[in-house]
Amino acid sequence: MNDRIQGPRSPSASQTSTATPSPLAHQSVRMPILWGLAFGALQAASPLALRWLDQATVQALLLAMIAAVYIGFAVADGRPRVIAVESGVAGAFVLLAAAGVTGSAWLLVLGYTAHGLKDFWQERSHYVASTRWWPPFCATVDWLVAVVLLIEIIAGAGFHH
Repeated sequence: MNDRIQGPRSPSASQTSTATPSPLAHQSVRMPILWGLAFGALQAASPLALRWLDQATVQALLLAMIAAVYIGFAVADGRPRVIAVESGVAGAFVLLAAAGVTGSAWLLVLGYTAHGLKDFWQERSHYVASTRWWPPFCATVDWLVAVVLLIEIIAGAGFHH
């Protein structure tokens, strides 16, 4: 009964708390992650299809390729600073991947893990505009490949012929 007599109320705790994400928002991240698992598994297994190349070479080429995708996103974004930053970051991953071709396979684990972190940052910051589904997809691919490489290194798999 007192509720009818009261004047303007201050917002209650439930009204001022942050909104819970909608099921659609959760699904929008779920699908890129599921596709990332599928493509990550294919990428981890890709050296089997290219047996004439060292596993390190195949994984280094793929790391460089996925790092360079952000250059395309940066060009689509159109801001010169974003293009310059993303090109520099992609270049750093290309150098890391190149070092992983003949160097330690740990460099590839580092590269995939770091690129996944870069994707995670991109998902949170939206530094490059209009990448919506790409960061969670790519981070999933990166981290799955990093885990597979880590397991292979620990198991003693050879990365060089």
